[in-house]
Amino acid sequence: MLSTAAAAQFEPPPERRRELIHLVRQDCGSCHGMTLQGGLGPSLKPDALRDKPADSLVATIYGGRPGTPMPPWHRFLTESEARWVVEQLLAGFPD
Repeated sequence: MLSTAAAAQFEPPPERRRELIHLVRQDCGSCHGMTLQGGLGPSLKPDALRDKPADSLVATIYGGRPGTPMPPWHRFLTESEARWVVEQLLAGFPD
């Protein structure tokens, strides 16, 4: 797993950033609700995630959760991108 310092320096290029935002809004939103307030999966709003360790959230996105409907997304994004998504979710996901 990437160190927090190395991940903090990562910022996806503008086109990839748009793709990641679209991925979260559409693909994650299909289970977590289109407004990310929850659905089949739990809410991805900052208040719901604040008590969860960022590394755990990154691992969940990147590797999924066996035995649950949460799939691994490692085929579609890098670990650095997963950490960027977590940082954005904790800050209130952009439009």
